[in-house]
Amino acid sequence: MIKAEGISKSFGELEVLKNIDVAIQPSKITSIVGASGAGKTTLLQILGTLDKPSTGSVIIGDVDVTTLKAKALSDFRNKEIGFVFQFHHLLPEFTALENVMIPGLIGSFNRSPNEKRAKELLDFLKLSHRINHKPNELSGGEQQRVAIARALLNKPSLILADEPSGNLDSANADELHQLFLDLRDEMESTFVIVTHNKELANLSDHLITMKDGEIIEQ
Repeated sequence: MIKAEGISKSFGELEVLKNIDVAIQPSKITSIVGASGAGKTTLLQILGTLDKPSTGSVIIGDVDVTTLKAKALSDFRNKEIGFVFQFHHLLPEFTALENVMIPGLIGSFNRSPNEKRAKELLDFLKLSHRINHKPNELSGGEQQRVAIARALLNKPSLILADEPSGNLDSANADELHQLFLDLRDEMESTFVIVTHNKELANLSDHLITMKDGEIIEQ
């Protein structure tokens, strides 16, 4: 699924990642843990093509994404990678349904199949009764499920999540963790999750521990 080799990242003289090698298996949940400043989010951003490494390569499927030009990389990211963030990043002026449809409408004017897929996902996530509600009318847990539906819309090969339960209470966090397990089992989704949540980390199929820009255990 994902193979990253020799990944280093520096900002000036600050070396954030140091010669990292990692392989992510398909249809599994991989969690990345470690103290703040360990380099977890930087690694996630490089795996998600949001940032480029100073050295090394990232291969997703059979594509070396570190060699792609900007337009090809943007197209690849939209089709193959879904993102879930701690603070949801839903557009406040749009309904839940419209927020979910956004990735499918980028570069496409064909609304009908995107709307159908969005409704199916919202139904699967038990939000069919909330499709016309805007984000400020949804609970934190509901907003995060809308964000997950949005990430799944284009049937990506990879879903990356950065502290997805960090802004949720314990009950909603537990529901979210179970949802990741259900998506792995029922949709064979591949997740890479940066988290400080020990419960989520312990539920993962693969655990990567980072310290000072290096992987110290996996």
